[in-house]
Amino acid sequence: MVKLANVALSMLWGFAVTFVFVRALPGEEFRAFLLLVAFNNFTISAEFGLTNIVYSRLRRFWLGDEPGGEQGFRREEIGVLFLFLGGLIVISSLLVVALIALGWIDTQLPAIFLIFFLAAALNVLLLLAKRTLAAMDCNLQWEVIDIARRVLGLMALFAVLGGFSLLHSVAVQLLLNAGGALIGMKLIHSLSGMRLRQWFAYHVGGGHIRSGYLRDIGASATLTASEIIAYNAPYFLIAALSSDPRLLLIFDFVFKIIRSVGMAIRATIEAVLPVLTRYWFARDRKGFARVLMRAGGVALGIALCANLLLVAIGQTIFGFLYDGATLLRMGEMFLLCTLLFGLAVMCVSGYVQMALGRFSALLRCSLPFMLGCLLVTPLATRWLPVPGEGDAFIFMLLYTSVFMGGATLHLYSLVKLKQIS
Repeated sequence: MVKLANVALSMLWGFAVTFVFVRALPGEEFRAFLLLVAFNNFTISAEFGLTNIVYSRLRRFWLGDEPGGEQGFRREEIGVLFLFLGGLIVISSLLVVALIALGWIDTQLPAIFLIFFLAAALNVLLLLAKRTLAAMDCNLQWEVIDIARRVLGLMALFAVLGGFSLLHSVAVQLLLNAGGALIGMKLIHSLSGMRLRQWFAYHVGGGHIRSGYLRDIGASATLTASEIIAYNAPYFLIAALSSDPRLLLIFDFVFKIIRSVGMAIRATIEAVLPVLTRYWFARDRKGFARVLMRAGGVALGIALCANLLLVAIGQTIFGFLYDGATLLRMGEMFLLCTLLFGLAVMCVSGYVQMALGRFSALLRCSLPFMLGCLLVTPLATRWLPVPGEGDAFIFMLLYTSVFMGGATLHLYSLVKLKQIS
């Protein structure tokens, strides 16, 4: 229940940010804000899946299934990742300053944009805490802390609608996320038995990573980069290529639904990962396949529930969320519903195989999916628009087709995974 509550709050946050900012910012500022959000999505994803590698290796070490010596897990690996992610936050923040100064993100509210970005970028450290603590069977402690952080953050966000300063609201978000990250690192320090010097042992940890699993890092980085591009590139391509004012808002809504459903599915997968990983490393094929099938069924059930809600109230939510700026048509809605079934299969395959360290297998599914996502916007905006529909309908038709193709590749990968478990 605690896990589900946290997922619900996380899903609410994505919609709440849009709901508040579209009302607090002028129209052109909100369009610039969407580009900032897209850049932030790139930044959060730019940890290149290294937290997944740490989870896989630390989980195996925690279960006593990893050999010692030079190839075994070392606590300095967590320290190296902590330093890398901290550097990523600093560099990406400087890039945002440059983009605002050059006018590429055109805003008259640079302080609000920058503080919001910093607060959101700290999610990479929160992700490190979450994945590391999960590998040590400490999910519950982290979920309680995260729920408190999210509730306070939502209170500060909605207070803007009551007259609270937007600048002060994003400053509160920054303090909450920084505090959450510090608490997470403290828990890791205590539970893993790390010493202070191990957090900053860059040469020791970095050398161990280079000698031990550089190949995994390359595959994980390529996999994560392909997913960053696949899911976020349409924001920039639509802004550059489409003259349909509806398309950016529709894609933003689709992105939020995909993210929300993905988070719900991820919560169910993370709940069974301790059992799945035990079966996998114990080489219990029947037990692994049974739990995997159950997880897949739950994921499809989540997609079905999301679809029923979308059909019932999706158009109302869309109009309310974007303050009546445009409407979501029923044809686009049904395509989104179809897309979510493909997403469910892709999420199960991705989350399970990343936890097992099967990055190369996932890469064979991810690269064709990325290519399809890159082609969707140019094709949709170059084709003759369907009468009465415009670019958005064609975009949704092509985008859904790409997701179903990706789901087919992932389903084949899952079948092979069951055979070798």
